Amino acid sequence: MKAPEDVRQGVRRVSVDEDNEGQRLDNFLLAQLRGVPKSIIYRVIRKGEVRVNKGRVKPDTRLKAGDEVRIPPVTVKEKPQQVSPGARVQGVMEAAVVFENEQMLVVNKPAGIAVHGGSGLSFGLIEVLRSARPEARFLELVHRLDRDTSGLVMVAKKRSALRFLQEELRQRRIRKHYHALVAGNWPTASGQVDQPLLRYEMPNGERRVRVDDAGKSSLTLFRSLSDFAGYSLVEASPVTGRTHQIRVHAMWAGHPIAGDDKYMDDGSLKAFRATGGQRLMLHARALEFSLPVSGEKVRLEAPYDEAFQQVLERLASRQNSGR
Repeated sequence: MKAPEDVRQGVRRVSVDEDNEGQRLDNFLLAQLRGVPKSIIYRVIRKGEVRVNKGRVKPDTRLKAGDEVRIPPVTVKEKPQQVSPGARVQGVMEAAVVFENEQMLVVNKPAGIAVHGGSGLSFGLIEVLRSARPEARFLELVHRLDRDTSGLVMVAKKRSALRFLQEELRQRRIRKHYHALVAGNWPTASGQVDQPLLRYEMPNGERRVRVDDAGKSSLTLFRSLSDFAGYSLVEASPVTGRTHQIRVHAMWAGHPIAGDDKYMDDGSLKAFRATGGQRLMLHARALEFSLPVSGEKVRLEAPYDEAFQQVLERLASRQNSGR
């Protein structure tokens, strides 16, 4: 693999389109000059080398549609060539798209695929989509799912849609419903876990989450869907959006999610593996939200993958044969 080289770009004049209207100048430049350190971007703004409509500006200047931004010559580190997602994985991801319009798309993410590359991964869902759609000017994740969790993920195709959907998330107007197979029989038809969650680091550097009074307030609503011998299928609807929230709240309630190698005890995990279960049994089943621009209310549902469905069928068959 070649070492990265320094590449110097000449002066560019970029016209601001409607999708970037209202964006801060510094954020606009960070997107235009990927790989350039923030310190350099702020320096060229401070020295007056960046101009908007030929006038000096500040980093927090809000851009308007039609503005002309002068971007001075800067040195960009050319990134080493990355492993590109192959045609097969691109096809799998395109086939997983369950909804799409001009502003956004929603993907039924397979378990085992991260939403983005990093931490030793060459690529994730968003990189695969960008490779499959080289003509797309903008594709960004609206939210995230754990690598081992399957189900619905929203991706914005326009910056305005990203801003709208992320604000909807902040205002808790987007409802997410997960299905989880948990150990033991869930005791009530419905209930909630309202316990604060704190992120911490293991001695090996792995990040975990635990219930802790020093953590952030967190609320998950649970509803029992069906019972099996030794397990329950529940719907979990997080009101807040903390890391590993459903997984830790289920564990705290005494019913860890089957196949969870972070929060399930070794004995229970081994017993689940003995039933043939190989994946984390957590699936982002449904989304309820308003579409950007039109405001139309939408509810989307994603089917289980084969591995999830097979576990449920084996448990149901075992239960029926035991009667």
